[in-house]
Amino acid sequence: INTLIQDLKYHRKVVLAKALGQELATYLMEVCTSLPDCLLPVPLHSRRHLSRGFNQAQELARIVAGQLCIPVDPRLLRRIKNTRAQVELDPGRRRRNVRGAFCLTARPAYEFVAILDDVITTGATVNELARQLKRAGVKRVAAWACARVIPGRSGPG
Repeated sequence: INTLIQDLKYHRKVVLAKALGQELATYLMEVCTSLPDCLLPVPLHSRRHLSRGFNQAQELARIVAGQLCIPVDPRLLRRIKNTRAQVELDPGRRRRNVRGAFCLTARPAYEFVAILDDVITTGATVNELARQLKRAGVKRVAAWACARVIPGRSGPG
């Protein structure tokens, strides 16, 4: 999984999003008792999106949403700060790095939102997004990812 995600994200192998998204959707169908009103892919700053050419979370969300028949709302939140890459930072700096990095574009019309990303490490990014959503009235927020990396380990846990 680690290699597939790195190839997707850093080597522009966008075709891998389909296989990763299908695997995630299959897993979610087995474990979820209820589905969210929408998926929110973790937004990239416009500069990073431009340099990468795509948003890996949005590519994954498109596949997962199609498999689970739920909408994707990639415009609900915007990344307004061009933050450093989280992979370069320790857990405390990751939290500070994403604090205030996102803003809502509209009041959410959803009660249950699932934030989707490729990898969750410390949870700093999804926690910041969830904080924004909850403050705006979303009652329930879930975090979905293809991999969970345990800090201090070299690969997904």
